[in-house]
Amino acid sequence: MSDQFISVREAAQTLGTSERKIMDLVEGGELQAYRIAGQFLRLKKSEVVNIRQSGTIAQESTQFPYAPSERFKDFLYFNDFYIASIVIIVALVALIFYV
Repeated sequence: MSDQFISVREAAQTLGTSERKIMDLVEGGELQAYRIAGQFLRLKKSEVVNIRQSGTIAQESTQFPYAPSERFKDFLYFNDFYIASIVIIVALVALIFYV
């Protein structure tokens, strides 16, 4: 399995538990967490799946959906360079051809 990184919320959804429980696992050393860009805490998907398959984590009934606004914020955060580049290129092309 690839070393794909997932958020704490996605890990909680995968394990069927709360985000607080995931943070407790990280603090207890049962899950290795990584900071990306010094802000976002990410977990290796393969480690989360291994914990799910081992059955050591009891599932909880509380589920928090990954809201569309949060998806949009993540999209903007991780793609801001590309969005800014496209805007600059379009502005320069417009400047070249229409001025």
